[in-house]
Amino acid sequence: MKEALIDWFIVNLGGKVSKQFIVFVISMVPILELRGGLIAAGPAILDVEKWQAIPICIIGNLIPIPFILLLITKIFDWMKGTKKLRPIVEKLEAKAMSKSKNIEKYEFWGLVAFVGIPLPGTGAWTGSLIAALLGIRFRKAFPAIVLGVLIAAFIMTILSYTVIGGIFA
Repeated sequence: MKEALIDWFIVNLGGKVSKQFIVFVISMVPILELRGGLIAAGPAILDVEKWQAIPICIIGNLIPIPFILLLITKIFDWMKGTKKLRPIVEKLEAKAMSKSKNIEKYEFWGLVAFVGIPLPGTGAWTGSLIAALLGIRFRKAFPAIVLGVLIAAFIMTILSYTVIGGIFA
């Protein structure tokens, strides 16, 4: 699914905007985030230089996070007030909370690990949603998410530019 989303952005934005902007947009999108941005930026796909791709992906991934941490519970409360949106919100909350055990237990370090270890269903978006739903304060959640994104950037840079890039370039 991630590959299809990455391909969609490349096909629909390619030739219209720079490769760097495509990487930036991919890094902002839930599910793809920094991980998808660095894969797309790697030598096997868009071939954006590492030194350009890393900060672009980090910034792109972090831009939505304060909004999620500060506003998502208010938005969800409003959405729950409508018959059509309530089931969607309840499903999103249940899915996020099903992954919250270690974040709830370890808070800061649990959030760092959840965001930083690139596994399916983890990342800054989901980590921010869980932190907001658990009521973790912004001043604790945001630095943990930033640290997690930096760890993910390190891991994904190695994977995208060495492992995947070495195999498919």
